[in-house]
Amino acid sequence: MRVFEITAFGLDNLKVADHPIPELKPGQIRVRIHAASLNFRDVAMCKGHYNRKQALPLIPLADGAGVVDKVGRGVSRFREGDRVAGCFAPDWIDGPPEHKLIRNTLGGPLSGMLADYVILPEQGAVMLPSHLSYREGATLPCAAVTAWNTLTKYRQLKAGDTLLLQGTGGVSIFALQFAKAMGATVIITSSSDEKLKEAASLGADHLINYKTCPDWDQKARKITNKAGVDHIIDVGGGNTFEKSVNCAKVGGFIAVLGAMGGSETPMNLLRVVMNNLTVQGFVVGSRADFEALNEFLGTHQLHPVISDTFRFGDAREAFELMERGEHLGKIVIDFH
Repeated sequence: MRVFEITAFGLDNLKVADHPIPELKPGQIRVRIHAASLNFRDVAMCKGHYNRKQALPLIPLADGAGVVDKVGRGVSRFREGDRVAGCFAPDWIDGPPEHKLIRNTLGGPLSGMLADYVILPEQGAVMLPSHLSYREGATLPCAAVTAWNTLTKYRQLKAGDTLLLQGTGGVSIFALQFAKAMGATVIITSSSDEKLKEAASLGADHLINYKTCPDWDQKARKITNKAGVDHIIDVGGGNTFEKSVNCAKVGGFIAVLGAMGGSETPMNLLRVVMNNLTVQGFVVGSRADFEALNEFLGTHQLHPVISDTFRFGDAREAFELMERGEHLGKIVIDFH
């Protein structure tokens, strides 16, 4: 079977190879992958920025969807022909995260989805919503589940709330779609007016170009009549978190997802204290979260936004596009 793997860190070392089709053990399913999708984590993993101790070679990508082509002895959750997606953390079934669960993830340290066939434990997969294609289903495991949890875990986004989103990557665009279905008002930032127009076509209510309006936190407060934003999804980290705090309302909620703009930020914590803010970190979610998301997608008949699709053989170009950040929504690799 075809796989892409890295034998040394660096995107230049991402190369196609031929592996034997893997055999099943009891309790496992074998999935013939139809499509996979990228997250920024995948680029960082391949470049050695995510985990320098990652054992190599590694088949990357946490997100993928396909059809069950064989089931192992004792499997009861799936049968041959089922359309499924893998779970980011295959052992995290439900409940709060635990260290051993969130450190055992697809695409590093476990082998990922950039292969024709993948072995998964039966508890580490979910059925795809019937209205979604394989390409669409492949976008869900990381970005969609993360976006879902930021709006439903610890603080439920309500109709009439104001949500601020940073950028137009996978998590932000999923959160935009979910928030509009929930009846919220959405403010979104980007450095591209063209991307902001696309976000508006998806329902974004207020658009801020943070290049031409570097004080976007003050603009957000003005949009809310100086009350501040109810719910903020911070993906930038070091270069955005202080502004997220500045534009949050008293009692507001800030979901922290990553550190694309750095992992450290000097700031006055009194603003967090005096405004009674809740700051919550998120690391994707459990299988139960994924299943709850899928029910929501089915109820609202939502379709993921895919900006670019690449053939299997052009996988490295997909990684390079993700690294440049020129996409809106999700980047997909089609295997067929």
